[in-house]
Amino acid sequence: MKIFFIGIGGIAMGNLAYMLKSIGHEVSGSDLNLYPPMSDKLKEWGFEPKSGFQKENVHGYDLVIVGNSISRGNPELEEVLNSGMEYMSLPQAISHFFLKKKKVIVVAGTHGKTTTTFLIYHILKEAGLSPGLFVGGIQKDGHPGFNLGEGEYFVIEGDEYDSAFFDKSSKFLHYRPYYLLLTSLDFDHADIFPNIDAIKTMFKRLLNLVPSNGKVFYWQGSENLREICHDYQLSPIEAYRINTQDSIFKIEDGSICLQNGERFYSGLMGEHNLLNTEVALRLCQTILPGETNLVRYASNFPGVKRRQEIRFQSNDTIFVEDFAHHPVAILETIKAVRFSFSGFKVISLFEPRSATSHRSVFQEEFAKCFSGSDACLITEVFNVNKVPQEMRLNVPKLIETIPQYSRTKAIYCESPQDLLEKLQNLISEYSHEKIIVLGMSNGAFGGIYPEIDEILKNRKRV
Repeated sequence: MKIFFIGIGGIAMGNLAYMLKSIGHEVSGSDLNLYPPMSDKLKEWGFEPKSGFQKENVHGYDLVIVGNSISRGNPELEEVLNSGMEYMSLPQAISHFFLKKKKVIVVAGTHGKTTTTFLIYHILKEAGLSPGLFVGGIQKDGHPGFNLGEGEYFVIEGDEYDSAFFDKSSKFLHYRPYYLLLTSLDFDHADIFPNIDAIKTMFKRLLNLVPSNGKVFYWQGSENLREICHDYQLSPIEAYRINTQDSIFKIEDGSICLQNGERFYSGLMGEHNLLNTEVALRLCQTILPGETNLVRYASNFPGVKRRQEIRFQSNDTIFVEDFAHHPVAILETIKAVRFSFSGFKVISLFEPRSATSHRSVFQEEFAKCFSGSDACLITEVFNVNKVPQEMRLNVPKLIETIPQYSRTKAIYCESPQDLLEKLQNLISEYSHEKIIVLGMSNGAFGGIYPEIDEILKNRKRV
């Protein structure tokens, strides 16, 4: 089949294009702008994408995959509609080509999806099951976010964001869950969801898709998940926590232990990642009840790039990069870093960039979530013209409000470059201290991370 991708430059779209090419389809695509790393990957995989959108590009293809950033008025999309060509969204295509007759493990939730999806895949792969994989990230060892797999299981990150211009329902509704893991449920994606109830509706619809011989796992600590799972009876359902009698993990004297008291070592930091590991192991125990090495497989999981990724570390200076952009994720990430590196001053850097974080919807929550930091530097919102001023996160006001909730030193930065200069001054103030710099953004943060790497590598503690 000849398949064309409108918007091939996105990570998920590019990965799917390569998967389809790998099973024998003739695949091409286009995009307005192509950037590394996907531009490099597409070249490596033998693609030569069209630059820009021209209606002639789609001629002669059997199927068109439409990215969710593509809207009416796009010349290629208009040609597809006018000529009656067959088209699909990305989640439809994944389901159609790769999920049929598979036992699909869907990991959904506001936080922890990527890490938990990769972790489950890693454990099942180590156990010899050869699962399939589709997830929006890259492992720290370089493993990409996809794998065809030869076994009966397919592990996929269940994104609640919408599917395409013609399908405003969540992507995860296309993924045929056999096992469903719900890690959390908070308000997010303010650009498409008016309130938390709209998101709950999507999650309820997802629950309704699990077959009676499947199973649901949900985090009992989430009030929203408890609400939507309260009267669910369509399949077996299991709530999970840590530090309970039936949990795999418990925390004793600051150490993570199994129920038998054995110390558990993991490269993942924080209680939120312990919860991710808990549910991953519960699922894998359900699939492989006689396997005794599951905990060992989990302990050697390499982790995910841009999730608590240590970019630089010396005895007294550490630089960690993280994808956190939601107040809950920021709070938990700071807690995790402080717990893991006792005795270090924590300097948090934040770029409000996501569709939700640059809006005022979390104005008060952002003021509270940096309380675990000794200092925080926050830039003006990315792309200030994207939302009207009255709907935009007021960063100067946020900086004024943070000290009302904590002793954190809050510093306003006009831009990433301004942040870089102010960070150097702050590092000088902490010349006698051990410091950890924690950068948080769902984007490139103005490309300043390599410069921070060099600053910290050359830091001399007095």
